[in-house]
Amino acid sequence: MGFSLLPREHQFFDLFDKMADASVDAARLFKQFAAEGTFDEAANEKMRAIEHLCDDITHEIIDKLNRTFITPFDREDIYALAHRFDSVVDIIHAITKRLLLYNLHNSVSKDLIRFSELIEQSVKSLAAAVRGLRNLKNVKIISEACIEINRLENLGDQLRDETIGKLFDNSFDPLYIIKWKDIFQDAERALDQCEDVANVIESIMVKQA
Repeated sequence: MGFSLLPREHQFFDLFDKMADASVDAARLFKQFAAEGTFDEAANEKMRAIEHLCDDITHEIIDKLNRTFITPFDREDIYALAHRFDSVVDIIHAITKRLLLYNLHNSVSKDLIRFSELIEQSVKSLAAAVRGLRNLKNVKIISEACIEINRLENLGDQLRDETIGKLFDNSFDPLYIIKWKDIFQDAERALDQCEDVANVIESIMVKQA
């Protein structure tokens, strides 16, 4: 009976699928917290649990990478994909924690809700692209998802500039401006990170073509 590498390849894809599921959960929760204005300790604990799960998945991917001789695609790409994908959830958790630390946990911001919607859409597209790596016939699905992530990142840039401009126009409290400026910049950074992951995925597809 011949030796098959397929099970080991599936292990990597299964772990990336788990990372995708956890990332979507984090983005969905973030949108819920933004809509309700409930960035309290309970919200932070829920997000921290997802962040820790993603850390564990990343460690498992790297551990398997160190113990696997032949991988489904380049080792450096697996490493980059795992760490950059994990960073998306790290940033979402950091925003949640910062809103609590800045005592903004009971605030409903329409602009933050708009950011949360962009982040959720981007993470869902990212999850679709990552899941598509399991089958090279999914080139169109992956490409369309990466294009959408880029479009959402551009919208995030515009929203960041718009929201920070409004802060300076409408508020005379420097601490209020500084706090929300940090939040909006971090929200846009989450979209940047999604685009970074998409760039890794596109690089993988080019190498596999």
